[in-house]
Amino acid sequence: MRVLYFAWLRERIGLGREEVETEAATIADLIAELRQRDARYDAAFADVTTVRAALDQELVDLDTPLGAAREVAFFPPMTGG
Repeated sequence: MRVLYFAWLRERIGLGREEVETEAATIADLIAELRQRDARYDAAFADVTTVRAALDQELVDLDTPLGAAREVAFFPPMTGG
């Protein structure tokens, strides 16, 4: 699965994207797996209330099942104006 990181998540992790093999059932499970990788991921996902996700380019909640998704993107909340 392709995982994309945007804004300060990309800066903290040091990657804009990567291919990840996962057994995660939901996006929240994927975050938990990523946090176990090393301190960079743990710091980036320390406060999941500041993280939004898109599954195959559609905004979703973190408890959304991954199913057969090909891409997950993580980014901070968007502001408009």
